Amino acid sequence: MPMIVERSMSDGWLSNTYLVASGPGSDAFLVDAGGPLAPLVEKVAEHDLNVTHVLLTHHHQDHIAALGDALERWPQAIVLAHPDERVPGTTGDLVDGQEVEIGGLKVKALHTPGHTSGMLALLVDGQVFTGDTLFKGSVGGVRAPGSTSYADLRRSVMDVLLTLPGETVVRPGHTEPTTVADELEGNAFARVWRGLDAEGDEQVTALGEPATLVLWGPDYDGGHKAWVRWPDGRDDIVPGSKVER
Repeated sequence: MPMIVERSMSDGWLSNTYLVASGPGSDAFLVDAGGPLAPLVEKVAEHDLNVTHVLLTHHHQDHIAALGDALERWPQAIVLAHPDERVPGTTGDLVDGQEVEIGGLKVKALHTPGHTSGMLALLVDGQVFTGDTLFKGSVGGVRAPGSTSYADLRRSVMDVLLTLPGETVVRPGHTEPTTVADELEGNAFARVWRGLDAEGDEQVTALGEPATLVLWGPDYDGGHKAWVRWPDGRDDIVPGSKVER
């Protein structure tokens, strides 16, 4: 029987909250809690599930805004996050390589820093929940609160997530699912990192400073994400809205 994966996406943030279970009548868990929860509450009843865990990819508000509501509904739920990503309501830590068994499913945590220092991806039964590290056609930025570096993000995408089997389903923290194979071939950032496409050299102003535009890539919200290089040689990934071309 296929694993149950239900998704609720916030209208404003386009962030995803997932409900995951091995099958009807089993224990289940949420991945993130950005809301809205109502569609998932309906699915819990429909599939006769028991939510025992909430697993957080990272601490940003668009992924935890409904955590309090989730804990009101399922007060016994265990809330796990990387130590760097703990928020009020977190009851335990989840670290790289750790496995949690929930309703017969084994969930493995993969540490994928960059967008935040403690970002986790969650690998379960041929699917990976990637938080804000890898999206369909795009990658996470490294300018949000708690971010680390471009180098970390690139390593997390290329050396952790895109080394998973090609058929692995990628369920990102925002908008639509994809696969590892599709991102290896079609993700503009991955293509340049793999040497398939050339870097750009357009001179722009980013965050008010002169920079070279290495890649003008798509973003999950229909806008753009920019890979820029500063005059001192450092690379950065910034919102397209912060770039003047």
